[in-house]
Amino acid sequence: MADLSSTCEDHLESHRSVSAEETTVQTLLPQDVLCDSCMDSPSKALKSCLTCLVSYCETHLRPHLENTKFQNHRLVDPLHDIDCQTCEVHRLPFERFCLMDECCVCMDCESHEHKGHTTASLGEAHAQMETELQRKHKEISQSTTAAEKAIEKLQSNNDSIKSLVQDVCVTVGQQFACLHTALEEARKGVVEVLEGEQKQALTQAENIQVHLEQRRSELMKSLTQINKLSRSKTDVEFLQGYSEWKKEKTDVCIPPVHINSTDHLTSYIHVVTDSTQELCDLILSCYKEKLSMLCKRGTKSLMVDSQPSALPDQETREDFLKYSRSLTFDPDTAHHFLRITEDNRKLTNTSPWQHSYSDKPNRFEYWRQAMTSESVYMGRHYIEAELSGEGAHVGVSYRSIDRKGEHNSSCITGYDFSWCVGRNSRGFSAWNAGVETDCKVTDITRVGLYIDFHRGCVSFYNTTGPMRLLHTYTADFTEPLYVTVWLSKKDNMVYLLNAKC
Repeated sequence: MADLSSTCEDHLESHRSVSAEETTVQTLLPQDVLCDSCMDSPSKALKSCLTCLVSYCETHLRPHLENTKFQNHRLVDPLHDIDCQTCEVHRLPFERFCLMDECCVCMDCESHEHKGHTTASLGEAHAQMETELQRKHKEISQSTTAAEKAIEKLQSNNDSIKSLVQDVCVTVGQQFACLHTALEEARKGVVEVLEGEQKQALTQAENIQVHLEQRRSELMKSLTQINKLSRSKTDVEFLQGYSEWKKEKTDVCIPPVHINSTDHLTSYIHVVTDSTQELCDLILSCYKEKLSMLCKRGTKSLMVDSQPSALPDQETREDFLKYSRSLTFDPDTAHHFLRITEDNRKLTNTSPWQHSYSDKPNRFEYWRQAMTSESVYMGRHYIEAELSGEGAHVGVSYRSIDRKGEHNSSCITGYDFSWCVGRNSRGFSAWNAGVETDCKVTDITRVGLYIDFHRGCVSFYNTTGPMRLLHTYTADFTEPLYVTVWLSKKDNMVYLLNAKC
């Protein structure tokens, strides 16, 4: 204690020499601790006493330095919340740290409430916790760096995707231009065939017409001669003329004209129409099938690289709690009939009362749903939720679920990339892509959601009593999942629990 008094006196002497050079008016800063004994004008505290729980300026600190009755008092640098440095129960300064309960204790605490616990001095505990904090700081820094690198990798990948898509679009344009050229050539080919048919038919008709016109001229000539004979004045003239005309042996037969049927020309319409439909069906089905297969292979390549965990399967609730996540609802997603309370963990349907939420692109407008602010991605995750009311549903969904649509695919029971459980008039069921699976249970108030990304499964458990598996879905997860809730009826409620509590 003598060393502490000597140190304080040296500090006080140094402070006096500095004060002598300063102006009489002391300038106080917002962060300065004030003396609790100065009544007329505030002064800056020089020390705080953990025994008195009071801070003192230079003048009022003198009794603690000069009077032997204050030698057992512990002086420290000025503290703003000096009460926080003492035990609320025993009103004694904290002198030890309980490593078992991880809290500061006074001497009476160590002798009674924390008797038998492993404790350490505040300095030792500080050093130990500082080491642990530095280690954690290093881990977090490394994780932050890894996240930044992953983000840079994703952004670089996005740029590559955009560039590649542009290149592919150019190639696609070229290929469809080739397809268009082929179609144009096919069209020209069909037109040429039709024009050939037309030319052949017209030439044939023209030649027959020339022949018929010649026969008509000959017959007209014969008619003229006959008419002339009919006008003969004497019998001799008539008979001589008739004999001459008869020698010419006029052919009065006209060759029959066969008009080709045009029905075969209309058959071109059926041939071209049928062939075109077959080609269109073939093209569309070929593109759709091959592109679909390619898309299924391509989506997995966008996932962040990570190795599957070799951890054992879970058996008890305590095993699941190792992966528990504490999530909160995002107010910007909540439907106007839904109210979020209790630190954004509780969601209630207040129909018909609406809440004056601002318009947000992420807000659900038709289905009375809300989504969490936090997502889960990669690894294993466990979330517990309380459900109340017929119509309360909870599950996980991709962020891309439609927020404005009225169709069933905008609800977590109908969306292809959402998996949920909930209660309706038929009982308690699991849902995915509009398909309902009866869980064959009724009395459920608490459910557990377990997601294992690497195995591609999301499982739902009844945790109202002993843990019991309700249903498991398997899927190739390619995006982070968000806990999503649908409350279809008034007073429905879902509360996201802090599972570790």
